[in-house]
Amino acid sequence: LTDYSIILLIKGGNLSGTNTYQELVRKTYGLVGYLILSTLQFLYPFIAMISYNIITGDTLTKVFQRIPGVAPDNVLIDRHFIILLTTIIFTLPLSLYRNIAKLGKVSLISLILTIVILVIVMVRTVTFSPQVPKSENAWIFAKANAVQAVGVMSFAFICNHNSFLIYGSLEEPTLKNWSRVTHVSVSLAFVISVVFAACGYMTFTGYAEGDIFENYCRDDNLATFGRFCYGVTVILTFPLECFVTREVIANVFFHGNLSTVFHIVVTVVIIAVATGVSLVYDCLGIVLELNGVLSATPLVFIIPTACYLKLSKERWNHSDNLMSCLILAIGVLVMTVGFVLTILHPQECSHGKEMFYCFASNVSSRNSTLPP
Repeated sequence: LTDYSIILLIKGGNLSGTNTYQELVRKTYGLVGYLILSTLQFLYPFIAMISYNIITGDTLTKVFQRIPGVAPDNVLIDRHFIILLTTIIFTLPLSLYRNIAKLGKVSLISLILTIVILVIVMVRTVTFSPQVPKSENAWIFAKANAVQAVGVMSFAFICNHNSFLIYGSLEEPTLKNWSRVTHVSVSLAFVISVVFAACGYMTFTGYAEGDIFENYCRDDNLATFGRFCYGVTVILTFPLECFVTREVIANVFFHGNLSTVFHIVVTVVIIAVATGVSLVYDCLGIVLELNGVLSATPLVFIIPTACYLKLSKERWNHSDNLMSCLILAIGVLVMTVGFVLTILHPQECSHGKEMFYCFASNVSSRNSTLPP
């Protein structure tokens, strides 16, 4: 559905003679549509920033716990202190850049670390999963609240807000070339996501937390190294989301241009609010679910198809029109039902608590990969 939606977005741009997501929606649905899209494009990366702070606080505190001499009451294992420290030292300075191209090397490091983390999760599926008891009805295909998972997956796959930029960067920006690029990119993302999800669930089944590294034991040295890589990855990814939120504010309120003073002020305010929320609320699962159903789902499923249906000159029974109607209906269903279920059945969180299966006497296999 994501793959089809991305291609449909470019088709809509070609039909309307526009080359940005914002221009497409403005031309199709006027100022009201433009403001709704801008709000969603702000909320998605802003909530992502909150989730990155939560991950940073969760993962790095467990890394510091493994440092010899760090007592349980040490400030380094206080998630609030870690979030503030990483914000002041890393994410705020990186987010103050005006040119996103300066983050190119940072993004490359983040990508490499993602592969390292994936390998660690795969290794632990083989070496650690036998020690974790399986939850009741662990292999039932889907339960009543499965729609919430669709929201999380939408959050993981969304790239519609960058589609026009990438389309314009092609040597030959044709729909055929764009479709090929989209198929390859989404397929690669799909494979990586499936490996992460399958390995994580096979290891922990129904005990899986929203942040999978919350499931590994504190004395697991390989997992500790994975947590460190994970923490660094989200710290380096944070500024990319800040760029998007700042750009939305600049386009809506400042006609796309921010003076140096306003650039600094807007950046500081965005990061301060996101950091404040992440200090108060620390449940990653519900943050991902809400961002998925409220922001990602409309951006991926609802808005592109609604624009295409209004612009299309084809007969009502044309394949693109029928698929657009189907994706639009699915998007509305996921957004509505997912939001209600997320509120009624929020995911439980376990921050800083050792999982019950970590208290088994035989833990030697967890420490066989890396030295203490």
